Amino acid sequence: MQTDNIHTAFQLQLNADSADFDSIYLDHYTALHHYAYTMLNDGALADEMVHDVFLKLLERKDPISIHTSLKAYLYRSVHNECLNYIKHQKVKQSYLNHAGYEMDNQSENTSGGLQYRELEQRLLKAINELPEQCRTIFQMRRFEELKYAEIAAKLGISTKTVENQMNKALKRLRLQLADYLPFLLWILINMMR
Repeated sequence: MQTDNIHTAFQLQLNADSADFDSIYLDHYTALHHYAYTMLNDGALADEMVHDVFLKLLERKDPISIHTSLKAYLYRSVHNECLNYIKHQKVKQSYLNHAGYEMDNQSENTSGGLQYRELEQRLLKAINELPEQCRTIFQMRRFEELKYAEIAAKLGISTKTVENQMNKALKRLRLQLADYLPFLLWILINMMR
């Protein structure tokens, strides 16, 4: 590993067994945790964000080209990780608000309302149980209404990967929500009236 140098780019490749990784982790963890905490006001979440950044560094197969300092790169990574978390929470809250609004506008039938709430809870649980990348792609497509190419560009992955992850998400959701298919059809029919 090369040292921090603001003027030239350098390549960084880490693995869990290297002394470089231990050194970088120990040198930067506390400051990065404090930074994440200022964004999230939650120590456990801050810890999770910093760990996620280091985990992603370890999972990369190709070296990372850093054009700033290592410290700046790590801070930017933690910043982006925190923003993604905040955005995910906003999307989730927006969905919950929308689902609550839709539920209020559904049939006055009490059992229908109970089934709808149960379906909503099962749907949220099923979405949250998706693998992280799969869940992120599903939410970007369904809640943010982004096209596959836009998602691929934002996440730095291929369009084919986005398509495969969406298919995986839909297949898992269909399996987990199969018991609610008749109720979903009833809701759709009543919404079209």
